[in-house]
Amino acid sequence: MFFKRKTGAVEFMIVGLGNPGVQYQNTRHNAGFMALDATAKALDIRVERARFHAYCGEGVCAGRHVLLMKPQTYMNNSGEAVCEAMRFYKLSPEQVLLLFDDISLPVGGMRVRRSGSAGGQNGVKSILQLSGSDMFPRVKLGIGAKPHPDCNLADWVLSRFSEKELSVMGETAEKAAAAAELIVSGNIEEAMNRYSH
Repeated sequence: MFFKRKTGAVEFMIVGLGNPGVQYQNTRHNAGFMALDATAKALDIRVERARFHAYCGEGVCAGRHVLLMKPQTYMNNSGEAVCEAMRFYKLSPEQVLLLFDDISLPVGGMRVRRSGSAGGQNGVKSILQLSGSDMFPRVKLGIGAKPHPDCNLADWVLSRFSEKELSVMGETAEKAAAAAELIVSGNIEEAMNRYSH
């Protein structure tokens, strides 16, 4: 049942994962923040209220009252912010969409999933551990694999996108925003078919 009201309880959360601070802007690990920013722009929601150890904003997406969130706990502790908000609004994992980076996909690649493991992504790992569930719908944003096997993974995910890659990621973030709207509306199958590539 979808509500058309603009007030009332939050029915869905959209969470972009990343690291706070200017030093992490445009790094691969902040692809989730980029997608959340694109979603906020598409929905005309300002994500600037400090709450739940995060920056948050409320508005309407697909007729539902949503909370957009950018955790400020640093990536590895993302679960602290997400689970605090989930408890406050009494939301199930199925009502929380996660947007995050994935090194197994090429830059600009995108995959929509109904649930699953953390797949080595520490922010997701924190959320799954603290919530006790892996039933979070998610949009994975490709940031490219390590350029060579000896490359340190932490160094790679904290490296910055090139200008060309940033342009591609901007388009991907907009697609993620469109996928998020489909998922919130209950059409995750359509989102998977249209945006997983």
